[in-house]
Amino acid sequence: METAEDRRRATRNVTLISIGVAATLVTIKLVVWLLGRSDALLASASDSGLDLFASTMNFFAVRWAAAPPDREHRFGHGKGEAFASLLQAGLVFASAAVVGEEAVRHLIHPHPIAFEGWGVVVMVISIVLTAGLVFAQTRLLRSVSSVAVSADRTHFAADLASNAIALVAIVVAWLGLVWADALGGLAVAGVLLWGAVGVFREASSQLLDHELPDEDRRRIVGLMTSDPAIRHVHQLRTRASGPIVHIQMHADLDPDMTLETAHKAVVAAERRVLTAFPDADILIHPDPEGRAEPHGGAFGEALQRAEESQ
Repeated sequence: METAEDRRRATRNVTLISIGVAATLVTIKLVVWLLGRSDALLASASDSGLDLFASTMNFFAVRWAAAPPDREHRFGHGKGEAFASLLQAGLVFASAAVVGEEAVRHLIHPHPIAFEGWGVVVMVISIVLTAGLVFAQTRLLRSVSSVAVSADRTHFAADLASNAIALVAIVVAWLGLVWADALGGLAVAGVLLWGAVGVFREASSQLLDHELPDEDRRRIVGLMTSDPAIRHVHQLRTRASGPIVHIQMHADLDPDMTLETAHKAVVAAERRVLTAFPDADILIHPDPEGRAEPHGGAFGEALQRAEESQ
């Protein structure tokens, strides 16, 4: 059975592979760009350079996020991943702007491209390496929740599309349509911009403590109430923090239960939820059904009123 440490190790390994792929692509693309001066290739090389920086940042972010809670961070360090992803989105936005400006300039003043054959070889290598990395990241995300790896995958998936666009642009320019290379650079900028928006949305969702999807919330309630001892769940609050999911709720139990019996029912319910969310931090408050006074502070009361009005 896969343990939490196995998942953390797999995440670290994927971030290390990401750095290796980005470093390889930057080196190859810059060498060939210096020979041929292709706008599409420069666009792709610039993005790969930012990939290298972002992947290095993610490499450290996932390690910091996986660190256990300490005195200053009682809820752990998971949001470090979202913060790194937000910075990555900013870098991609900047990359799109630079690439777009360069492409427009050469669209207005086109120039011939040399060494197109090498450019095609480089782009094919880029597509193969990037596709392999995206596959590894996708496979990891099936069992691990990591906003940093997810953001990195979104970025490299956009790279995969941009590499394909650049390849087509270089081939078309090779056939004599010089302006196609600049158009390819513009298309790459558009793909980067689209990817940056996706990364920004996912990172900001975690930083703003957005609730888990409704499907996950229904699953939590179902696992809690699968035992008749847990009669109802209310004031359910969830949020993701990097690889950790924080879950809080109130559970209605038989008011005549002993404290020991209620404790056993709550612990059993917690373990059921952990089977579906193994990296969760769970807090369950037991309420005597029908006898509990309104409580839970400002947020608790607001949520209770909202639930009652639905």
